[in-house]
Amino acid sequence: MLGGVSRFQKNVYPENQELFERLALGQRPEALFITCADSRIDPCLITQTKPGELFICRVIGNVVPPYPEAIGGVSATIEYAVGVLRVPQVVVCGHTDCGVMRGALHPEALEAYPSVTAWLRYAKVGHLERNPSADFLLALTENNVIAQMKNLRSHPTVAARLEQGDLALYGWVYHIGSGMVTAYNEASYRFESTASV
Repeated sequence: MLGGVSRFQKNVYPENQELFERLALGQRPEALFITCADSRIDPCLITQTKPGELFICRVIGNVVPPYPEAIGGVSATIEYAVGVLRVPQVVVCGHTDCGVMRGALHPEALEAYPSVTAWLRYAKVGHLERNPSADFLLALTENNVIAQMKNLRSHPTVAARLEQGDLALYGWVYHIGSGMVTAYNEASYRFESTASV
């Protein structure tokens, strides 16, 4: 990692010095991007955005606890992004092969981790499945994104901005193996390729 910092300071920063000097004066991100803390997810790589364009909230399972049930880092991030920075859009992005989705199906395996177990209650799982298929896990991931979007709407700053009509909410699923992103279409109640959205 230190080698990466060195390469950044020697190669990347000089090529983008003007951008970083401008960012040192403040930020106006285009979106709040709520996604999983999974190491395989890189929001800026997926969206091809530059520093300053995304306000990112990383948390296992891309979970948004309903307000005011779990006031904490996620709630504070949402409130700051939507209320103070006034981002025009919020994206909740799940992903394939999510460990939280698998864990929610087998909560007994995580009993030694009380914080993780408590957090999993926000991941909506209809029934436990011992040997879930890839299709089952994908449907579970999609349903979790929809559930987190619903929870997001319970936050006062989000509800107020939605009522004003100047905030858009989106639900995405990033497919790790193919690099594809599908987006939730509220009219059809389905996740569709972003090319068709």
